[in-house]
Amino acid sequence: MSPTTTTAPINIRLANLFRIGLGPSSSHTVGPMRAALFFREAAIAAGHTHGRLSVDLKGSLGATGRGHHSDLAVMAGLFGWQPDDCVPTDVLTLRDRLAADPVVPWPGDGQVSLDPDDVRFLRARDTRDEVLPHPNTMVFTIDGPQGTFADTWCSIGGGFIRRPEEVADGDGPGKPREVPLPFTDAESLLAQAATLGGTLGDVVLANERALADDDGSAAEAHLDRVWDSFRECIRAGLATRGELPGGLGVHRRAPELLARVESGQVGDAYEHIARAQAYAFAVQEENAAGGRIVTAPTNGAAGIVPATLVEAADRRGHTTEEVRGALATAAAIAMLVKTHASISGAEVGCQGEVGTATSMAAAALCQLMGGTPAQVATAAEIAMEHNLGLTCDPIKGLVQAPCIERNAMGVAKAWSAAQLALHSVIAEVVSLDRIILVMKRTGDDMRREYKETSEGGLAVSFPEC
Repeated sequence: MSPTTTTAPINIRLANLFRIGLGPSSSHTVGPMRAALFFREAAIAAGHTHGRLSVDLKGSLGATGRGHHSDLAVMAGLFGWQPDDCVPTDVLTLRDRLAADPVVPWPGDGQVSLDPDDVRFLRARDTRDEVLPHPNTMVFTIDGPQGTFADTWCSIGGGFIRRPEEVADGDGPGKPREVPLPFTDAESLLAQAATLGGTLGDVVLANERALADDDGSAAEAHLDRVWDSFRECIRAGLATRGELPGGLGVHRRAPELLARVESGQVGDAYEHIARAQAYAFAVQEENAAGGRIVTAPTNGAAGIVPATLVEAADRRGHTTEEVRGALATAAAIAMLVKTHASISGAEVGCQGEVGTATSMAAAALCQLMGGTPAQVATAAEIAMEHNLGLTCDPIKGLVQAPCIERNAMGVAKAWSAAQLALHSVIAEVVSLDRIILVMKRTGDDMRREYKETSEGGLAVSFPEC
């Protein structure tokens, strides 16, 4: 019997799960930008046309400082920019722009200002007397002749945002809607796949068609855009050399690793994994530089799914339809984790980010290689099981070390998990449902210093090395 307790069908949309946005962090960049945009729209609707803006970034948002670009993200959102279509280089220059001229564009004759120093990073000591609704909490305020208007938002991972009262209920399964193939956990997802006679992704796509009230064209178009974005990000990362910003001295490794693969310096047995790892480096290096990224399921773990699947699809010649199905299956795994655990490093550590991404990639790869739905679920379980306890401890608050290399390792784990699931003749001991709950409990037990605060692990031992 499944150990999960949620009874409402999981209705998380594909477009919300695979979000196209900016690096370096979905919960610290994409989510805050969306929250700032929502605040801007609410303030305008409430009649606040003149005033001075300020933002308090709390919890992990405050602890990681400028390394995660959270200040730039909220500035961009207050400008009215969207994560999926704003110009990355424009975002990176916002602090300097506002320092020179602290004017925020506002409709009509509105006059609203924002000094860049009024986006404040509050450390744990600054909020020690406050119980935060979520580790990524932000408060937006505008003060002016119309009075004070304030709003609080929480960034809960993967670019998803919630108000404090919504966070208290957890991520949840999504807004309650009727779907033809409802599932609440992995056990019921497998049952629906058996009823349909298809894959886990087929179940997700059938429900997506019902939620979109169309023939599936919207979901297919979004998945195609995601796939194109995967490829463009890999291409950009492989075409760029040099040192990443932030002062940590990390150099881009993707072009060099791919060059070694293509020149035959890598052994045949490792070649396909090494190529995929070069792709993972490419994506994460673009992410670290603030480039265009797809959450899969987060920015910090965004290299694993595209690297694994693009390499496999190119080498094995998979069709567009097969790729869409694999992406939908990867999404199914993320939906389960998001509903019953978390994909936020600030909430459960990197097991929620890299662990989930590795699980997604393993499931999708297993399906592309001919695995049954049961084998696909086993691949996802194996991948998650061997990421349990993974900490989130970015050095200097930058999504670089150990984050970039951790994505490359996730590729190798995804491949191993898919192969083990395909070739094991013994029934699994631990179910996918149970491992997801164990991951959540492990995250709950993890000290906050190891959950994207840059206050524990590698983040504090680095200066002593």
